[in-house]
Amino acid sequence: MKDSVAEEHLYLEFSHQKSDSIFPLHTSISLFLLSYCDCKLFKIFLVPTGEDVDHEFVTKNIGDLEVHLISRCQLPVVVQSCCLPALVVKDGKFCRAGLSVVLRHIIQKTYEADPSKKDVLELLGFKKTCLKACAEVSQWTRLCEISIPLAVEGFLTASPEHCQTIPPDILQLERKLGEPVRVHNDDKIRRQKLQQQKAGAKAAVPVCGKEATEEGGTVGNHQHPLPSLELSIAFSKLHVQKVSDAVSREAPHIRRTKTSDLPLLDHVFAEGLYFTLADIVLLPCIHQFLVSSKNQGKNLVNLPLLSSWYRRVQEVPGVKKAAGKCNMELLQLPELTSASGEQLQDFSLVPDEIEEENEDSHFIGGPRPTMTKLMENGIEAKFSPHPCPNWTLDWTSLPSAVSPGEGKMSRDRALRKQQQLNNLVAAVTKLAKPGGVIVDFCSGGGHVGIVLAHLMPLCQVVLIENKELSLIRAKDRSDELGLSNICFIQANLDYFNGTFNIGVALHACGVATDMVIEHCIKARAAFVVSPCCYGFIQNTVKFKYPQSHQFKEILSYKEHMILCRFADQTAVQLPPERRLIGKQCMGLVDLDRAQAAEECNYSVQVISMEPESCSPKNNMLVGIPA
Repeated sequence: MKDSVAEEHLYLEFSHQKSDSIFPLHTSISLFLLSYCDCKLFKIFLVPTGEDVDHEFVTKNIGDLEVHLISRCQLPVVVQSCCLPALVVKDGKFCRAGLSVVLRHIIQKTYEADPSKKDVLELLGFKKTCLKACAEVSQWTRLCEISIPLAVEGFLTASPEHCQTIPPDILQLERKLGEPVRVHNDDKIRRQKLQQQKAGAKAAVPVCGKEATEEGGTVGNHQHPLPSLELSIAFSKLHVQKVSDAVSREAPHIRRTKTSDLPLLDHVFAEGLYFTLADIVLLPCIHQFLVSSKNQGKNLVNLPLLSSWYRRVQEVPGVKKAAGKCNMELLQLPELTSASGEQLQDFSLVPDEIEEENEDSHFIGGPRPTMTKLMENGIEAKFSPHPCPNWTLDWTSLPSAVSPGEGKMSRDRALRKQQQLNNLVAAVTKLAKPGGVIVDFCSGGGHVGIVLAHLMPLCQVVLIENKELSLIRAKDRSDELGLSNICFIQANLDYFNGTFNIGVALHACGVATDMVIEHCIKARAAFVVSPCCYGFIQNTVKFKYPQSHQFKEILSYKEHMILCRFADQTAVQLPPERRLIGKQCMGLVDLDRAQAAEECNYSVQVISMEPESCSPKNNMLVGIPA
């Protein structure tokens, strides 16, 4: 274990200290998790955001965690390209960046070092998916990872006249806590709840164990009307206990009850019944919000569920101890009566952009009316001629670790992957210059990036991927090849802020293609992108469709979504006529993307890969800044 202490370095941003927290809140959250997990596997560095830093503070211990001060210019090169927090392994080639990615890794490493800490592993939730989805596509991850911390930081720094209203993101969390809970075995639990209700049971909630008593609190003293069954299940899991047989056995009439007639489950913690990483992330933020509200004499009557959640989290074993290590003086809030429906309606407004995401989610009819409408306005799918249709790599002369066939692919699939790579590599080769930086976005197992790094030793290649296992496989292949001009970043796209010359992505799914193009435009970098999963395209907080001015003037969001849905109808088993319509829809969706980039002073070509049989999704966009 001693070797692993120096193996990974954790870099946290430091702007200032206020009250009992370190800012930005992402840093306080990271330190709180380390304290909760009792994890000392990482060497921790605080990176000041400015020159005016209290050196005496940042060089002392935080609880039992030793921290070190480092300037931004001293950061490893790969970390300088990322938003903090970030973790980097000793060789400086593999970096994990972004709050959720870093926190999930801390949990996994803690459990690997000490498998007895199963409660720590449970923070990752059912199937270990808690906060795994990217903030760019998951409203919940975005709320916890980005929106709530920023909202609280804004609330704390706002002038008194601007602090009179509760931030909309806090109100959205209150609304979330009031929604029915869905869990993987919810039918069984809802039947147990029905049986309890039928029996008129008011079972006592189990005490939170020895530690809760030592920390001065038990679960049993709740006055809140939350049903005891949910609390029993939630806290019994924390203590690896079983719910009593009296609750578990179902009467015959309970088993016969229709699912639609079963009572809904209420929230105990942020994601539902169980204490997860989401609660760890939210606690330092909500704590600061509540402390500030209390100091300003604000009434929290409109946040009864959030107040109950805050009290309940304190009863989880280890939370008060971790808070003490981080100098967080948790508040003892009074019970609040639930707000009336009218009050919640007034204060729990959903932002317009999120409501828009849910509009027009179901479509009826085919794409022909939409395609005809575009044709009447002079718009048809058009493809530029392939610049080098017969260009191909000599795969037989390349090391085996370069070829995608080295993975678990079938021979046919590996051949098609090689054909796809021929197209992208040919386009990148025409654009690349010695000393340039090429970023392989959504890199997966590194099929594109590893080929580019091997063929272009004078270029630096960066692989960015959110899935850890895929990136680890890519690094293993790179190590086998002995590549020195490559590095790996596990992060969501928004956490990469480095400069680069060419961005490439093979089959970036749905909105991810637009995120890659946006990144390239911001960096004024060329792009070579092959889109995929058109059917997953939808309005998000960042993107609204259609994107180009010309398409916006002609098509509604719903009409554009019809094109996206039918653009996925290109599978080889479909009838030829249907595949042809699918290809035309692909061309129109990508034409909108191309025109949107051209409005940003780019020259863009939409090209069909050669041979077209290499993939049902065989479009390629090549963009060059003017």
